[in-house]
Amino acid sequence: MEVSFISLLLGVFVGIVLGLTGAGGAILSVPLLGFFLHLTVIEAAPIGLLAVSLSAGLGAYLAFRARILRYKAAALMATLGVLLSPLGIFLAHQLPNWPLVLIFCLVLLLVSRNMWTQAAKDLSGTPDELGPPCLLDETVGKLTWTLPCARSLAASGALAGFFSGLLGVGGGFIVVPALKRFTDLPMKSIVATSLGVLTIVSLSGVIFSNLYGAMNWLIAIPFALGSIAGLLVGRQLVKRLSGPRVQQAFAVLALLISMAMLIKLINSFLLS
Repeated sequence: MEVSFISLLLGVFVGIVLGLTGAGGAILSVPLLGFFLHLTVIEAAPIGLLAVSLSAGLGAYLAFRARILRYKAAALMATLGVLLSPLGIFLAHQLPNWPLVLIFCLVLLLVSRNMWTQAAKDLSGTPDELGPPCLLDETVGKLTWTLPCARSLAASGALAGFFSGLLGVGGGFIVVPALKRFTDLPMKSIVATSLGVLTIVSLSGVIFSNLYGAMNWLIAIPFALGSIAGLLVGRQLVKRLSGPRVQQAFAVLALLISMAMLIKLINSFLLS
């Protein structure tokens, strides 16, 4: 099957996941491109970031028009993310592929655990032990800013930017849990704000990655177009599906992919 067509199909799948979760798109891009097109983490990372920056940008624009994107929170997190992204990219180009794959597997396992735990808590109606530092003012529909609020979101954005550069993962797997933990925003607003952060952080990652000449445009363009189409499909599906159930399904998928990556990594060592 032609490489461009495979890339297009993978992009559609990633876009659907991104539309459903607001978090999972880029974190699936790298392993899927590795499995089906045999790309290394360094080769797959900028392709995933390009797809997420475009598809997330469309989702963020639609969410902004619907007035559910908290743009101040997104801007703060994205600013710190952009500052830390080059550090992650620099470190990624100093390391061989196998430690990056191992780090990716560990991140996927952590994401799987956290998303399953949070989804189970949402389904059971169990409240967090401590209230979030960022509270939504229902009268104006905006967050009430405090120092603990700004500090929590800034730190989360910086961490998302670093991992975005290191692994090409967009950072949504950090941004969405952070917004759920540190704010009382409804889920649709969390997903929308996450898309805003992903747009800016991923785009900066694409720009910095191109300085290293790491972008394969033959694969990147169809992958990006597919992700945009998939995002539009995902946005329609999410209206009919339970948010916590979608999170649990993604947690299982992330667990399976991480185990497959570990097995492939171990096999490569045994055969070398």
